[in-house]
Amino acid sequence: MPGFVLLMRPRDDGDETMRIGFTVTKKIGNAVVRNRMKRRLRALARELLAERGVAGADHVLIGRNGGVERDYALLRTELGKAFRKVTPQAAATISADTTTPAQVSTPAKAGAQMGKRL
Repeated sequence: MPGFVLLMRPRDDGDETMRIGFTVTKKIGNAVVRNRMKRRLRALARELLAERGVAGADHVLIGRNGGVERDYALLRTELGKAFRKVTPQAAATISADTTTPAQVSTPAKAGAQMGKRL
């Protein structure tokens, strides 16, 4: 199980700016542990979002249990895989005129998911 979940949703508002959000639930630990996890997620996003993120989309990284103890290089690899899984789906969704509910609700492997409001 990866140390995070990546959610991505195209905004379809004509703005090509990539936005990112971070969240870690209280189930992960106390404030110190949650903030440490958010700092790790921010560092990962700083490294990979500009080159692998989807323009005009909102990205959300949700910290999971065990993400704080996980090796940073492994988290980086997992985020790279998650972006690879999300990016082709995003391009297909943006270019397609219509999307079916099966395309929207099917989560990608490696902790990446993509959702679009219908």
